[in-house]
Amino acid sequence: MNLSVLDWTIIVIYFVFSLSIAVYFYRRASKNTSEFFLTGRNLPWYIAGTTMVATTFAADTPLAITELVAKNGIAGNWLWWNMLFGGMLTVFFFARLWRRAGIMTDVEFAEIRYSGKPAAFLRGFRAIYLGLLMNIVIMGWVNLAMVKILTVMFPDLTFFGLNGVSILGFQFSAQLLVVGIIMLIVAVYASLSGLWGVSITDAFQFVMAMAGTIILAVIAVNIPEIGGVTGLKEKLPEWVFQFTPAVGNSHTTVGGVFSMTLTAFIAYIGVQWWASWYPGAEPGGGGYVAQRMMSAKDEKHSLLATLWFIIAHYAIRPWPWIMVALVSLVLYPDLDMAHKGEGFVMVMRDYLPSGLLGLLLAAFLAAYMSTISTQLNWGTSYIVNDFYRRFFRKSGDEKYYVRISRITTILIMILSLIVTSKMDRISDAWAFILEASAGIGIVLILRWFWWRINAWSEISAMIAPLIILPFIKPFVEFPNTLFFIVGWSSIVWLTVTFMTAPTHEKTLISFYERIHPGGVLWKPISDKLPHVKSDTGYTQLFIDWVAGCILVIFSLFGFGKIILGEQGTGFLFLFIAGCAGFVIYWHLSKMEWGKVLQ
Repeated sequence: MNLSVLDWTIIVIYFVFSLSIAVYFYRRASKNTSEFFLTGRNLPWYIAGTTMVATTFAADTPLAITELVAKNGIAGNWLWWNMLFGGMLTVFFFARLWRRAGIMTDVEFAEIRYSGKPAAFLRGFRAIYLGLLMNIVIMGWVNLAMVKILTVMFPDLTFFGLNGVSILGFQFSAQLLVVGIIMLIVAVYASLSGLWGVSITDAFQFVMAMAGTIILAVIAVNIPEIGGVTGLKEKLPEWVFQFTPAVGNSHTTVGGVFSMTLTAFIAYIGVQWWASWYPGAEPGGGGYVAQRMMSAKDEKHSLLATLWFIIAHYAIRPWPWIMVALVSLVLYPDLDMAHKGEGFVMVMRDYLPSGLLGLLLAAFLAAYMSTISTQLNWGTSYIVNDFYRRFFRKSGDEKYYVRISRITTILIMILSLIVTSKMDRISDAWAFILEASAGIGIVLILRWFWWRINAWSEISAMIAPLIILPFIKPFVEFPNTLFFIVGWSSIVWLTVTFMTAPTHEKTLISFYERIHPGGVLWKPISDKLPHVKSDTGYTQLFIDWVAGCILVIFSLFGFGKIILGEQGTGFLFLFIAGCAGFVIYWHLSKMEWGKVLQ
């Protein structure tokens, strides 16, 4: 297809504005690694939270939502909505602790919580495992989604007259080469501006991406072939519009309400959200979410940023995607299941006028670039701070490490493009990450609240899934694999924990004096530190967690009911959400920020 001059003008303006932000923050990011990776710990909650949301809004997200809706209706989104429970746990139990830790990366946590060579090994291992290996897989599937978008929009695209090229045995399509150019632009502004530039650009990109998808949803629902929400509901079966899955003895079906076996339901709702590591939904917080929490101005901003992230991520953002997905089911009924996600892009291509098409393409670019910029900055922080600086060159000045960070950013970008060239299916990468990390989640949670967890607990919990996965994968399908992997991993790490020596008491005392998490599982250490006023009030935090989950779920359902024409039910749900929100507000207004929980 051909874009108009207006479309291209909008896209060019978007790129110029994004690069201008990078140039503006160049001098500030060049001061030191704290500014480059953590904004000098001065990020306000509304920017920190928004940049978390922007990062999770990748180019693959609307396509994935469309696939879920096509297969199992709106209820199919519970495959990721279940992660709300873990995210809300992070808000109330961990956000303050991460900010209180005063470290640069969540991987650095290993050497303030544990002691000796095992702690050093864990820090280096996690830096490479997460910052490089897992990171390039994550960026690979985000790149792959952008390739799919370009393939739908520009099926005859060539690169200097070529459909693709082979470089060192790796095949790059014309669309992937274009993605590579876009990624290079992202790498340049991420390496120039550090986290300040990435965060401000993310906020701009999130507003642009949300505005674009809302405009698309409004236009799509009201085209003559659809006839508004009423027409949409007439053209699709009733099961498509149900918000909750049916749980029974049948296998997941295609062409009916999202039904799953009882074991699959337990795996998603009762296990996955606390047991598996997943980018943006790590149990106890971690990755770029922890980076934003540690970048916040103080503990209050850290908690509020994470709360805003969870509300926006689950309650506000999904509905424009879902509505366009529903429209695509009507407009393109003959798409096979493997290509249902592309229906979202086809609606853009076929029904947007000049100008708005350019805006939506820029919005998709914004979604893609916000994710990639964060992944590059976050992954680089691991490689430079927790691997290179920790184990190879400890004595360089800050400007030297900033230069190394910029070089590392470019190298990670190149590796991710190579991985993308070998990928075919995004869903395979999702399942692999959830299975390969099953069982580590409970260790990531307990390490804050139980003194006996040691470095070997984490190391064994990370390795155990990789040992059993090849043996059960041929016989058990995801998500039922989680039961076997989590059970095995739990036995392994608990056994290893009690067979190995605990963390040195000196390290435990230092950690407790810094974090003062409180709780009965720290009693052997807290009894030796009567001068430390430990956190209390965990019952109230549990109430806040429950209230937070109610707030998000009823807001999500309330907005959905209103959009689908059921205003009475929708406003009732929003009232319940508002009551839950008041409970949280009442407690947070009485909290002694920067001290301890009373």
